Amino acid sequence: MIALVQSLIVHAKSALRPGRLTYALSICVTILREVFDENAYHRFLTRQNLISSREAFANFQSEQASTQRRRHRCC
Repeated sequence: MIALVQSLIVHAKSALRPGRLTYALSICVTILREVFDENAYHRFLTRQNLISSREAFANFQSEQASTQRRRHRCC
């Protein structure tokens, strides 16, 4: 039992090392950027050779809306 607790403590300390915590945080940020379409917007800007602006974002939203309408829904 004591060995198990010591092992858990060692693993918890290694999991909280700054490098691993930074890595985990970067994964979380990447996931959130995907969920909130920030990465898609950045890819759109790159593909269209545009800089971020109100007009560019409006075009992005229009493209996203048309893509959503074209997707076939199952069931």
